Amino acid sequence: MVKTITVGLMVALASFSSLAEESVVRVASQHSVQDTANKFVVIAQDKGLNVFARVNHQQNAAKVDMALRPTEVIVFGNPRVGTPLMQCAQEVAIDLPQKVLVYEDAEGKTWLAYNNPMYLKERHNIQGCDEVLNKVSGVLSKLTGAAAK
Repeated sequence: MVKTITVGLMVALASFSSLAEESVVRVASQHSVQDTANKFVVIAQDKGLNVFARVNHQQNAAKVDMALRPTEVIVFGNPRVGTPLMQCAQEVAIDLPQKVLVYEDAEGKTWLAYNNPMYLKERHNIQGCDEVLNKVSGVLSKLTGAAAK
């Protein structure tokens, strides 16, 4: 009985770990965090997206005498895309507008990361919005790919 429970727990944890890995998409950048973030903002605005905020966590950490590798979050979006998602599942609003994280890892490599829209679909039980979710996935992929080059 204990062996069965242990095996079941291990399978459940492995499944959760797999889901967690798929929930965030990571794209390696060839540039510094600041250059990547600046490039992302320009590209997003050129595509007609609103950039609502840039949160520089490294600067905020320095204000309280703490060290943090370069870490910036860019909040952006377009109500023509976000609103249909909220019409399908209003709670998705907690994850909107979209965000992209630009950060430097412990090895000095720059990454862009964002929530996988298919994870949001599962998280919020979004039904009937696959076309919008696929569009969001494509836009996020193109934006981060362009900013990383």
